[in-house]
Amino acid sequence: MFETHWVPPPPHLGLIVEEAHVWRVALAGDTAQAERYWPTLSRDEQQRATQLHFVSDRQRFVIARGILREILGRYLCLAPADIEFAYESRGKPRLPKCASLRFNLAHSHELALIVVAREREVGIDVEQICAAIEAQTLSAQFFAPTEVQALDALPVTERLPAFFRCWTRKEAYLKAIGAGLFKPLDQFAVSLAPGQAAALLEVKWSEAETQRWSLWHLDVGPHYAAALAVEGRLARLCCWQWTHATTD
Repeated sequence: MFETHWVPPPPHLGLIVEEAHVWRVALAGDTAQAERYWPTLSRDEQQRATQLHFVSDRQRFVIARGILREILGRYLCLAPADIEFAYESRGKPRLPKCASLRFNLAHSHELALIVVAREREVGIDVEQICAAIEAQTLSAQFFAPTEVQALDALPVTERLPAFFRCWTRKEAYLKAIGAGLFKPLDQFAVSLAPGQAAALLEVKWSEAETQRWSLWHLDVGPHYAAALAVEGRLARLCCWQWTHATTD
């Protein structure tokens, strides 16, 4: 299984077609950080932030979007505020002035992940592992039959992390294909057992999908599950740790 090592990024970022870059970002920010990133956001991003009820959610949204712009600006050689986004019909963002650069953002609680690649679709997901989740009830309701069987076969202590491994892999794939949750979750299956490589095992609407996509398990730290979906096969995955010092 691929081991995730989060290291500081190099001063100059090179990104070739055969690789993808994943950034791990801590969102335990404060008002000062949110205020710093606020001017770099577009009007629609600012409007989305103001619609969030809780202050902590607003701050995390602003910081995540601001850092996304900072990171993309490094690849595009643009100021964060100068980056323009366009959105597909189901909400997947793109860069209309640099269509070859693909990216995706996910965040949960105090952690965000950003993936950047060239000329290949990508999707990423991260979820805080919550012990209050009724894993077996939800899996029976939403997962594919083979996934439900695989989950039920695990020891009780393994079921909760396996549920979140499954969920993040499914969500990463749906985000990669630009479907959000518009595709039924029980119409495709992924691996979930501990020690089993991340993989797309079955897609009922197209057998070719399992060969078209690869899934990656991401070890982002305790209490979280995360996964990456990539179009095709990668020669290398670079895992960068974002720190605010990198913006100096």
